[in-house]
Formats: sequence, C-alpha cells, structure tokens
Amino acid sequence: MSTLPTDEADRLSEEEQQELIDELERRRSPRGIASLVVIITAIAFSAFQMWLAARGFIFAVTIPGIGQIKLAALQLLQVNAIHVIFALLLAFLLYPPSTGNGPVARRLGRVVPALERRFGAKNPVTRTMRGVRSIVRWLFMDPNRERVTPVDIVCMGIAILAGLYMLTSFDEIRQIRVLGIDSARTIGEFVPALAPVVDVISSLGIALDTMSVAFLLGAAGVLLVLEATRRSLGIYLTLIVVTFIVYAKYGYLIPSDGIISTPFGFGIIVPYIDILWIQPGDWGTIIQNFWYNTENGVFGIPVTVSVQFIYIFILFGAFLEMSGAGQWFIDFAYAVTGKRKGGPAKASVLSSGFMGAISGSSIANTVTTGAFTIPLMKRSGYRSEFAGAVEASASSGGQILPPVMGAAAFLIVEYTTTPYANVIAAAAVPAIVFFFGVWVMVHLEASKAGITQIDESSAIALRPHLRKGWFYLLPITALLYYLIIARLSVARSAWFSIVAIIAVIAVVAVYNDRTKRPLFAGIVGLFLLEFIANLLVGTGLAGLLLGSGGSGQSVYPALAAAAEKLGTIAITISAVTLLVRPSLDTPWLDYDEAVDEGGEATADALSRPSLSENNAYRFGAFVLRSMEHGARTATPVVIAVAAVGIVPGVLSATGLAPNLTTFIKTLAGGSLVLLLIITAIAAIILGMGVPTTATYILLAAVLAPAIIESSSMPLLAAHLFILYFGVIADITPPVAVAAYAASGIAKSDPFSTGVEAFSLSLNKAIVPFAFALTPGLLLLRPTENGEAHIIGLADVLDFGYFVPEVAIPIICLFTGVLALGPTIIGYFYTDVSPSGRALFALTALLLMTPLALFNLSTTLFDVLTPFAVITPPFTELALRAVGAVLFIALVLQNRRSAEEHGSISTPESTTD
Repeated sequence: MSTLPTDEADRLSEEEQQELIDELERRRSPRGIASLVVIITAIAFSAFQMWLAARGFIFAVTIPGIGQIKLAALQLLQVNAIHVIFALLLAFLLYPPSTGNGPVARRLGRVVPALERRFGAKNPVTRTMRGVRSIVRWLFMDPNRERVTPVDIVCMGIAILAGLYMLTSFDEIRQIRVLGIDSARTIGEFVPALAPVVDVISSLGIALDTMSVAFLLGAAGVLLVLEATRRSLGIYLTLIVVTFIVYAKYGYLIPSDGIISTPFGFGIIVPYIDILWIQPGDWGTIIQNFWYNTENGVFGIPVTVSVQFIYIFILFGAFLEMSGAGQWFIDFAYAVTGKRKGGPAKASVLSSGFMGAISGSSIANTVTTGAFTIPLMKRSGYRSEFAGAVEASASSGGQILPPVMGAAAFLIVEYTTTPYANVIAAAAVPAIVFFFGVWVMVHLEASKAGITQIDESSAIALRPHLRKGWFYLLPITALLYYLIIARLSVARSAWFSIVAIIAVIAVVAVYNDRTKRPLFAGIVGLFLLEFIANLLVGTGLAGLLLGSGGSGQSVYPALAAAAEKLGTIAITISAVTLLVRPSLDTPWLDYDEAVDEGGEATADALSRPSLSENNAYRFGAFVLRSMEHGARTATPVVIAVAAVGIVPGVLSATGLAPNLTTFIKTLAGGSLVLLLIITAIAAIILGMGVPTTATYILLAAVLAPAIIESSSMPLLAAHLFILYFGVIADITPPVAVAAYAASGIAKSDPFSTGVEAFSLSLNKAIVPFAFALTPGLLLLRPTENGEAHIIGLADVLDFGYFVPEVAIPIICLFTGVLALGPTIIGYFYTDVSPSGRALFALTALLLMTPLALFNLSTTLFDVLTPFAVITPPFTELALRAVGAVLFIALVLQNRRSAEEHGSISTPESTTD
C-alpha cells in the first residue's frame, strides 16, 4: 500500500481510478458470465502471445515416453489474424455499441416523444415506433456499460468464423493470392447444406451464389475492424480509414485532367487534384489486399509489429504494474523530491517518468499517478488546473521515455530497420530534456506561488523505501541488459524480462528470515544440477529426464544455458515452497490493489474467502491478473494498428504515395522548416482524439517520405519528429484526453487544464525541430550515404565534430529549456514582465533551435523580397552564442531586480 501522506477523502480508490479510465476510454465493466468470458479471453490472448515470444510460430509439446507432438505450425498471416481476432473479441466485450449518449442516438431518441406529442401515446404509429425503439435498445444499447448486447455476440461470432477460415483453409488463401479472391469456394461449395438458401437469396437479385466465402468473410472482417475502431477509438479515426477505403474504390472518379465539370457548362480547374486520380478497382481486389495480405492492409506491417514487439512489451508493463512496482515508483519519486520546494509536483514529474516504463497509455498513466500526486499538489498550494496540467504533461511523456517508450517506438524499429537499442539511445537526450523542462516549470511555479517544502513528518525516507522494494528495479535492469548488452531481439528481451518479473515476485512471495537460506540453497542447487547436465550431456534437466541428450558442452556454453534457465528455476523452487507452505509471512510482498481485489472477488465467487490469504493463490492471481490486464491494455492498440494499416495499403496499391510526396514537397516550397511545420500541424490536428500509434502510422506513410526526400535528415530523426508531435496531441485542446483525465481528479476545468498542460509541454514541440536540424542531439552522426549511426567512442574523441555538433547543442538545449520556463510561468527570481517573457522566448529559440529560426526567417525574406540570403558559415554557433549572452543578461537582470526588492531569501538554485 502507498505510504504517501495524502488524505483518503482526496485520493481516488482503485475502483474509482478504473471507473475514470473506463469512462474516458468508453469501456464497459461486464458482470457475471460476461466478466468471466472477458477474463478467459484476455488470459488466452496473453498466453498465445507469450508462447510466440518464447517458442515462435510452432506449437508443439513434449510428452515423456512419447516424444514431441506437433499441434500446429502457423504462418505469419495466420498468427496476425489470431492476434487481431482476439483483439476484436475483447473489443466487442469491453466496448459497447452505444450508450445512448452519442449525437445519433440522441436524435433517434427524440422520434418517439415527437410522435407522442403529435399523434398521442396510444396511436398505432406511436406504439409501433415505441416497439421498434425497444428492440433497437435491446440489440444495441448499453447505457450502464455493463451488458453484452446481441449485436456484440453476432460480431464475435463472425470474427471467430473469419479466424477459423484463416486457420482451416490456408491452402485456399494461397490460391487466392495467385488466382484472385473469386477463385475461392462459394457458400454453396463450402457448406452444401446452405446451397438452397443461397439460391433463394440470389433469386432476389443479391448475387450471393457467385460470391466466395473468402470475399464475404474478408469484407465482414474489415467492417468488424472498423466497428471495433469506432467503439474503442472514436469516430474520427474510423472516418479517416473509411475515407481511404472509399477512395480505393471510387478514386477513379476524380478528374484526371484536374477540371471539375459544373452544371453551367464550364469546368473549374482545381490545382493538384489530378494527382489523386487512380485506376478503377473492384471490391474483390480491394478486400483481398485489405484482408489477405501481410505487407499492407489489416494484417500488414503494423499488426506484425504488434505481434512481435508491442504486445509483449505491454504485457511486461502489466506484470510490472501488478507486482506493485507502480506504487513503489510513485513513492520513490516522492521520497526523492518530497523535501524539495514544490516536492509533490516534482514527484509527479518523476513518477510519471517511471510509470512510462510500465504503461504506454497517457490516460492510464495520468490516472494511476495522478490519483496520488494531484491531491498532494493541491494540498501543497498548487492551483487545481496547474496540478492537473503537470500530471497530464508528464504522463504524456511516458511514450517518449526509454527504455520502453510507447507502442509507436516499435513501429519505428520496423519502418526504419533500426535496432531498438539505437532507437532508445537516440530518444534518450530529448526525453530527459522534456522532463527537465517540466521540472523547471513546476519549480518556478512553486517559487512564484510561495510553495515551500513539506513537513519533515510527511516525507518518505529514501533509504528504507529503497530497502523495501529495490528488487522492482531488477526486471528493468534485466531488460536493459538484454537489449543493449546481450543484443537480443526485442521480443526475446521482453520475454526474458517477464520471466525475470515473475521470478523476482515468486522469490519475494516466499522470502522471510526463516525461508531465505533454504530458498536460495534450493535455487543454487538446482542451478548447479542444470549446469552439470548441460556440461555432461548437452541438455538441461528437463531434457535429461525426457531421455534426450548427447555430447556434453564446454564450461561457458553450459553455464550460459543454465543461466538462461535461472528465472524458471527460481519460479519452480518458489512455487513448490508456496504450495507446501501457503501461509508464510511475506513482509516484502506488496501486490497492486487490483491483484488483491481480483483475488478476493474470485475467492468469494468460489465460496472460499479464505483463499485470499493463501500466498500460492495470491501469486496465481498476480500472474493471471497481469495477463488479463495486459490484454485489456493492448486491445485498443491492436485495433488501432489493424485499422490504420489499411491506409498505407491504399497508398501503396493505388500509387498515390509518390504523388502525395511530390505535392507536399511543392506545398512546402523547398523549405525544410515549412515542411516540418506542416507535419507538426498535421500531427496535432490528426492526433486530437486519435491514439499516438495511429497518428504515427498515418503520418509515417504520408509525410515521412517527403521529409526524407527534402533533406539530408537521418531517417530515424524524421520518424522521431513525427512521434513527438503525435504524443503532443494527447494534451492539446480541445481533445486533450490526458488533460481531461487529470481534470477529473483535480476537479478543475478540463479546457483550462488542457491549455496549461500544452504550455508546460511546449518544449516537447520545440525539441523535435532542434534534433531534426541538429542530429547530434539524438546522438546520431550522419554519414556520406545519407544514413546515420549512433555516436561511439571514436566520434566522441573527434573533438572537431563532437564539440560543435553534440556537446554544445546539448548544453544549449538544456539552457534553452531553462529559458522557456520563465516564458511560460512568468517568474525567474522575480516576476517577469511581458517584454521580458518575449526576450526569454527568443533566447530559448536561439539556444534550442537556431537553425529553424534562421531558416524560417530567410524563407520569408526570400518570399517577400527579390533578394536571396546566403547562409554564412558558423551561423548555428553564432546564433547559439547570441542566445547564451542574452540568457545571461536576462538572468542577471532578474536576479538584480529580485535582490533590490528583497525577494531572494536563500541561495537556492532556480532549478533546485
């Protein structure tokens, strides 16, 4: 449990936190059998993904005395299909078709009252429409977000049929890829018993007898993905995808000569509209590309990335969160910052950064950490809007903070073919700069509002807190080791890290003064036996017991093989101890509240309430609850990548992509800065109400090629630029979902909270321009062939490169963020005047991104005058020097003014 000194009246309970998340994410809370189905489906989904991470696409089991039994060997399309089908099932279980509060439902709800007023309540027309309304409500409506509707069951049934067809008719799908979708079996051929029904329907003018089952299930599958997108992610993203689908079919109607005819006999020339014209297409080919393709469409590259990387990392975060690490990190942040000026707000910044390693969701991060930090900020003196804004701003940064980052980071790995270790290395400096910037602003706000340190009695002691939960750092350390040092694949790194979490918690679940010696003796003993087995017969204990084995291994390979099984060994020994002694005293164990509440609910349902005190049962509840929580969290992400995967499919299949690239480059007029501004605006607008992952996929398909072709910018820098502005959308009004979540806790005005959150995150909008024009901020060194590599020791020792291109820009970036603080807060030692804030803003731009400011100015000069500006050498360094001088002058002036007014009482640093 938390040791934070917050009033229970202010703090949201676990149930209230979940209710707020469900409300913001439009999720339902099923009851009874539906709840059980959700749990089983979610656990099955996670189990499937864990098998893929551990064993790959081959499903086989080894039985002693019989040998290996191969159950299935799946193809990539089949694996992707199962992945999406699981997500569809959970989406239809967790997200209602309608709660009756939408604009369409409200308008339809006025029909019956209008008829009653016009014709009377007993009129046959009124009574008929009232009956129709009851049927519609029964079929679609779930106003309390608790009931699975008949429409949900129908959608789930169709989704299962589509999945079964993928599994059982893959030879026919191979045939489709060669001969086309019309070559597949029709319904009559697939199910002969339905042939008479098909003939009757066909006689009515619906050519069902000639439609293949593959076409029908593919079309139904695409529609199901769109419906799941509407439910879980909103209508905006759905409309975007639908627009591209309609375009794929009817884009040929766009005039190829750019002239739109009018009823008056003359045409209107519309510039550039001709680039949108495409060749005519048919629905069969379109559905084939959307549903039976692993390059584009629903099961394209984004879903492949989700299968291989995204889900398993979400599951890693779920295990870490359910283990109690989330609350421990929040308390740890408070222990580090609590005694500083404005400590609760700084704790919010740190804890949100820590939680970024656990949750990739801005909303979940905001609610989880904000439930504790926002009341503390308000109690210490921060305004409600500011408290909510700090939490929303910091929580949105979790998606850009290594080592886990958000789901879009794994798409960057795939789209840029960059190793994940390089992605997190490149993202490190900008992420640290962002959190440093928010830290500066909360400190300046504390100084401005006169918020002092908290009482000593309310602080959390750091050393005792570290002793209590230092083991939570082990899985994250293991993840970094696997990714950066061992250089394992992303999926394998995440899988071994999950095993590490389970092993650590299993050991903690049985560790006390009485058990610690036999526990570690058992683990060491079994490890030695595993090592000896590999050394002598070349296989582990399990293989030896099953009769396999052969020649032995040398010492190092045998030791490495045994070390790989260390997590499994720890889990085995601990699990046996738990089963033998389930009532052990476990002073270090502190599961998340959701684990204990779920375990108690299940124990009560089984009429065995005493089970909730059984440590073996609690450990099992932890594992299963983590698997369920991971699936619930991953569902909207999977739906998003499945839906948005259609967009690059349309761009590729229609040949529109290169035309759009040319148009965007023309629109920018050859100016890279203007092109970056267009990209930033598009990302913010598109990202309002659309998940970061979906925004990234859309912009990576449309705008990334234009950026890369228009400059020598490294590919990774361009994609990180897009990612940053996709993240900003979460705290950009009017659809600032993270800010709205924070305002619900802070009891503040949502729009004002969103405005302040965006202001606090302003450096997140400037930093991308900085690293786009100065790749050294990403620790990237461009090479002659237009590519770039992460700088190494040789690059550091090349002072002629490292100092001007890396060291100075990084120092200036941090200083510029410091200058941005008084620009936003209006305080630096003393109140800053409007003109002073404008000068601090200019200073920040000169220090952070001088080239963007200079290039934009020269572009405008070239447009407004007949003269051209030639960029002199050392322009960037000169502008940074001007910014540094101006910053020093402003700081000295403000400090002198503060001393004159006696407002500096301590020599405390402005950034504390």
